[in-house]
Amino acid sequence: MGSDDAVQLSLLQGFAPPVAPRGTTPAAARLPVARVILDSPLPHLDRPFDYLVPSDFDDDAVPGARVKVRFAGQEYAGFIAERRENSDSPANLQPLAKVVSRQPVASREVLALSAAVAARYAGSTSDVLRNAIPPRVARVDKEYEAGKASVLEDAQVEAGTAPTSALATAGRSLFSRYDHGEAFLSRLAAGESPRAVLTTLGGYGQQGWPQEIAEAVGTVWTAGRGAVVVVPDQRDLARVEAALAERIGPGAFVRLTAEDGPTPRYRNFLKLLHGQVRVAVGTRSAAYAPVRELGLVCLWDDADDSHSEPRAPYQHAREVLLLRSEQQNCGALLASSSRSVEAQRLVDSGWALPLAADRSTVRRLTPRVLHSADTFHTDREPLTRQVRIPPVAWRAARDGLERGPVLIQVARTGFSPALACTECREPARCRHCAGPLAQSSRGSAITCRWCARPEHSWQCRNCGGRRLRATVSGAARTAEELGRAFPGAVVVSSAGEHILDSVDDSPRVVVATPGAEPVAPSGYAAVLLLDGNALLGRMSLRAQEATLQRWFGAAMLARPASEGGVVVVTADDDTAAGHLVRWDPAGAAARELALRSELGLPPAMRYAVLTGSLEALSAFVGALQLPPSCRVVGPTAVPQQAGPPLDRPGQQSVALSHRTLVFFRYRDAADVVGALRARKAALSAKRTSEPVHVRVDAVDVL
Repeated sequence: MGSDDAVQLSLLQGFAPPVAPRGTTPAAARLPVARVILDSPLPHLDRPFDYLVPSDFDDDAVPGARVKVRFAGQEYAGFIAERRENSDSPANLQPLAKVVSRQPVASREVLALSAAVAARYAGSTSDVLRNAIPPRVARVDKEYEAGKASVLEDAQVEAGTAPTSALATAGRSLFSRYDHGEAFLSRLAAGESPRAVLTTLGGYGQQGWPQEIAEAVGTVWTAGRGAVVVVPDQRDLARVEAALAERIGPGAFVRLTAEDGPTPRYRNFLKLLHGQVRVAVGTRSAAYAPVRELGLVCLWDDADDSHSEPRAPYQHAREVLLLRSEQQNCGALLASSSRSVEAQRLVDSGWALPLAADRSTVRRLTPRVLHSADTFHTDREPLTRQVRIPPVAWRAARDGLERGPVLIQVARTGFSPALACTECREPARCRHCAGPLAQSSRGSAITCRWCARPEHSWQCRNCGGRRLRATVSGAARTAEELGRAFPGAVVVSSAGEHILDSVDDSPRVVVATPGAEPVAPSGYAAVLLLDGNALLGRMSLRAQEATLQRWFGAAMLARPASEGGVVVVTADDDTAAGHLVRWDPAGAAARELALRSELGLPPAMRYAVLTGSLEALSAFVGALQLPPSCRVVGPTAVPQQAGPPLDRPGQQSVALSHRTLVFFRYRDAADVVGALRARKAALSAKRTSEPVHVRVDAVDVL
């Protein structure tokens, strides 16, 4: 750019000429300005600030490095976003106080992804970076600098000699059982970036979903590109690791999970950062893994609640990976035994291609599903609706024990997690804190689930009754009852703090809560899905979707119908049970999406949840410039947390807050979320009103 052009730009409003950096400290000879992103929770500080790079820090202050800087009299941690020749600020620049580590952990791709996630969820980039980049371990930094060359050489040799599975060697593909499955792998192998939603039929064994994911990862890995795999929990992580070790070798991938502790996690992060390994697998924070030459991002079971970050800005791993797929132009695979409504929207919009089996393949690979509440069973056995385990389910369990293990899914953990008055059915509450009363085992004392105080002389406040009954039977009570019903069978429980990863193929009864079902090597002979009405009766927009997710996840562990596998579902809702009987997760998701589109509910619409005092909400919303298509609901009073009890027994003080919902279209999302971020920053800078808590696309509110 010539000097005349620079003068012309300075004449336009909003364009200031670049300013040479000024300061009292000797600056670096080249690129003396560092743009730093502060690690601060304050919304109005969510932007880069210019600092002077001292000549002593020239070599270490690389883009992405961790630094310490002074701001407003305080010391802040931060990351260098870039080095520049000039500054936009006319003021004298303060020098960097310290370069904590020269490792470029905040790479350009990680910074761009974090900024996009913050923009989507009305959050701060620093909050996203706190989730994306593991804490520094000084010892690992020193180890890496000392042995970098040898580590890189060993990793490349180990990855280059990785074995492949017998299935891959034979040339057979698990994706061949799905429409468009082979084409998806072919495009990955050719270096393209296809996007797909996989509705898997593999629950166990060598044809399970971990092997499918490993096959997709192995395809891009063989082509010289990298991959990121995100799973909900440690049990799924162990299964995917085993499949990847068989497919590409144990040295060709690393795991990223907070469960491993800071040292292994940071070491694996650096291996990815410097290109020693091209495949990362882990829980939700692994979505930001700095994989080089990324070719595929993969997410297992996107409807699982564990994928939603519990800290600000409350991002979902699915949306993070979708943004990354767009930014880095890589393939994307959302795999699940069911199909979420969000995934169905991606299919309907044409963003992703559905990978699903045809009806003949579904009938061949899935178990026989029986609905205990259909007219065939209720007409023959009138007591079916009045018992927890209907006769058809008892027969399926009895016959299944002759062939192998039987899985029984129950809704709750514990023995009797909910109690009520026998006479009037009023829920039993603690007289100290109004929490629910429960019983941990037969004969044990009745205690409060909130304050853990025992209740020895309970009396119903509604009718005066003194007898209690269990309204919900937990996993422990169900296991005890089944032990008496099948005296010769082994009964094990997988729930709460005692969760089993797998069981053998010997006949036994396995009682498990949703998500805690162990895997049998050859599949279960029978699967009973109990407490369907309790799951479907939850006060949630996603009650049916979540129930079907749990049903399909457990039913997928049963053997095919050709091998005697049978699934019995107990629920009065014919619509939800019908989708399972027909094994039609895509149809269930399409129907749910159509209903929400008609009602203007997520994910057909996006929405934001604003929480705060009535005065703060009024000031916040009143200054927003929202498009006319936005729908504002509220404010309404909502209880936040229970306070200490009042003088009168049975009463408690509740700290009330208010909530406002803002629904908006996808085409207006950038403007609406941008306005929310700007409003948060303005109020944070002025500090003239109480803060307003903002959550975008929350999964646990509606």
